[in-house]
Amino acid sequence: MDWLMGKSKTKPNGKKPPAEEKKQYLEPEFTKIRVVDFDLKELVVLPREIDLNEWLASNTTTFFNLINLQYSTISEFCTGDTCQAMTACNTIYYWYDERGKKTKCTAPQYVDFVMSLCQKLVTDEEIFPTKYGKEFPNSFESLVKKICRYLFHVLAHLYWAHFKETVALDLQGHLNTLYAHFIVFVREFNLVDPKETCIMDDLSEILCTPAPPPAPLPAPSAPTSSPSPSSQNHVTER
Repeated sequence: MDWLMGKSKTKPNGKKPPAEEKKQYLEPEFTKIRVVDFDLKELVVLPREIDLNEWLASNTTTFFNLINLQYSTISEFCTGDTCQAMTACNTIYYWYDERGKKTKCTAPQYVDFVMSLCQKLVTDEEIFPTKYGKEFPNSFESLVKKICRYLFHVLAHLYWAHFKETVALDLQGHLNTLYAHFIVFVREFNLVDPKETCIMDDLSEILCTPAPPPAPLPAPSAPTSSPSPSSQNHVTER
């Protein structure tokens, strides 16, 4: 069974853990940057004429492709040396193989496992059918939940370990919008346990709130009339 393991927040000797590292991604100068500024909930609500499983399949496949692409932009900085464990906040994620064997791996190894599994699932015609009339399996929803949980791990790691590189590439707006869209989607359909996503609740609360509309520009002030040069020092001839 796939699961995540977190670092202990208290040490055996009772001492408090070191102060949490400052989260650059929460600074207003970065959270205000989005690619879109409308309510993302409008994008995730199930359309009346669309089957629920079709909607879940379409969106899950899209998120897999977009998150894979977002990670690829910083993959050269995510190495076995820089990211010796798959971390996010004070949590370490371990990989469990099909036999249930627990493995602590580097972040790039973990992400590779995630993307390989997701690729295998979303391209399996028996699980994500694309032909008309083909039924979705009974296990479809549980597999979508597994994919979304793993994709959340990747997003959380991007913010925690590679936000600086993302800013250097000027891609924070894309990451913020992708993250907010994903969180709004999984919340709408209860695809990821809130206990799983709570480590990023501070960011979610900021990004999932629609950005306030820009303040209106002040109305131009009416020009004040001034006497024309010709009217000044006018002398009447007699």
